[in-house]
Amino acid sequence: MHYKLAVILIYLSQLTITCIYAAETTKSITATKPYAQLTPLPNLPADHLIRYLNTFPQVREECVQNEECQRVLFANTSTNNEQTTLSTNKLTANVVTTSTACWGHELDCTPETRFQTPTCPGEHNGWVQSKAAQVQTFYNQADFGYIQQQVSELTLLCEPSYITDSSLECSKYLRFCRGRNLLIDFRDLAQRKELIRYHMDVLKPGQILGHCGLNRTRLEAELDHMGALQSWAPELRNFDELQIPLADSDTCDLFVDTPTYIMKIDATYNMYHHFCDFFNLYASLFVNQSHPLIFHTDSRILIWETYPYDSPFSETFKAFSDKRVWTLNDVKGKRVCFRNVVLPLLPRMIFGLFYNTPLIHGCQGSGLFRAFSEFILHRLEIPFRPPIPQAKLRITFLSRRTKYRQVLNENELLEALGTNSSYHVQRISFERGLSFSEQLAITRNTDILIGMHGAGLTHLLFLPNWATIFELYNCEDPNCYKDLARLRGINYITWERDGLLYPQDEGHHPQGGAHAKFTNYRFDIKEFVRLVDKAAENVYLNSEFQKLHTQQSEKLTLNQSDHDRQVEAKSEL
Repeated sequence: MHYKLAVILIYLSQLTITCIYAAETTKSITATKPYAQLTPLPNLPADHLIRYLNTFPQVREECVQNEECQRVLFANTSTNNEQTTLSTNKLTANVVTTSTACWGHELDCTPETRFQTPTCPGEHNGWVQSKAAQVQTFYNQADFGYIQQQVSELTLLCEPSYITDSSLECSKYLRFCRGRNLLIDFRDLAQRKELIRYHMDVLKPGQILGHCGLNRTRLEAELDHMGALQSWAPELRNFDELQIPLADSDTCDLFVDTPTYIMKIDATYNMYHHFCDFFNLYASLFVNQSHPLIFHTDSRILIWETYPYDSPFSETFKAFSDKRVWTLNDVKGKRVCFRNVVLPLLPRMIFGLFYNTPLIHGCQGSGLFRAFSEFILHRLEIPFRPPIPQAKLRITFLSRRTKYRQVLNENELLEALGTNSSYHVQRISFERGLSFSEQLAITRNTDILIGMHGAGLTHLLFLPNWATIFELYNCEDPNCYKDLARLRGINYITWERDGLLYPQDEGHHPQGGAHAKFTNYRFDIKEFVRLVDKAAENVYLNSEFQKLHTQQSEKLTLNQSDHDRQVEAKSEL
């Protein structure tokens, strides 16, 4: 019995990106080991890479002993980024070996070393008993504290007896699960004529199997959140035991060795809803962070529907996987065995991220959301241009080409802004003509983003830290993008005086009744300019904006001094 327990503990210690990337353990190396044999470094921003290496000290030790790895590490930490870059390989090695930086979900991670701590300048009275409790509540609701909760809840539902067995492990209510050596029977899908999306009957009893000891009582106790996009209960209620190991059976029509994320996704043409998918996939990397290859792109995405995957935001998947996205059409009619599989956090979980996130009053700035923003921008290689001293403030106005929520006096508003020599104003329509990467390049280099209530405002996730989002009018939905801005940690403003707002009519909801989202608007020009000036003042006063301005000024001064010396040297010749 003790031997069996020891085997199980060894097995669980090796769980990876869907439990396990490989059965091999990483061994310490000597300085002479070739770089090609080392664990490859993931492509991450500098602050992220240092935390990754602290999570996996064996990879860090490999790297500090290998000169080629040091060069790669230096290249990664010296990319075009908003953060301070490192100047020499020696300094890089020193930072990597001495840094205690962590993400924030680790049990030994202190507030001083975590990625970011929320700011809560408002009153805590009436919400919690102390300021510290206010900060911690926000951290647990919407930051790496939420990841820590999911990790702490992970429970083994199907227990392996030997290291080659199957396993299934989930957090509470089956919001996140990971398994190894699982069989999913998709043969029935070939007979179904309807297209499948948001269905809860994709699998029947006994169509998801594993050779392990199933604790059915424990599984059934977690089935309360029985919703298509709320949990994996609709699928895992059908889990059952396989009588023989997969390796000894001939039941697999297809064996997928690549670690696979199976995703039930939200609306693919709505940026707000689809980025709930991408964000929760990113958060799931941390819940599953148990192997050095967790941030690598040698993985498979399988979308749980038979509709062909199509989205204007599909480029975002490249940040997670270098393989073509699969749908159920790629596996229907087959019994598919997955070596490693992850069922990530879902877009519409009860009290989930970020669609249903409850936020305590007075706090903002989730490090998890900032990390997601930096991760996507870095992986998609979106260029960053820091603000230049004496340059104009960069204002982007989102122009809608839809039937409703158009700005009827848009030209007059932009002409009024154009009279201010401190502003560079561009009018953009994201609905047409621009790839998503091109859109992100605009957003990342915008200081003030202006737009009517709508999914395009989700771009605020990728604004610089000092930026202001100006939701021109919230259309009586006051919290949606205000809360998203709070999560991202950027300044938010919206229209303040209803008497200076002029709707075209009362609005006509498609199902009847007046509705503020289903009409168009005119805005008072002077009030509009006042609010833009208010947004600009917030940008100018931001400490990070001021710091970058100072750095750029010093750089320009240094470059000018070098130029002057060169000119003087030439004149002497």
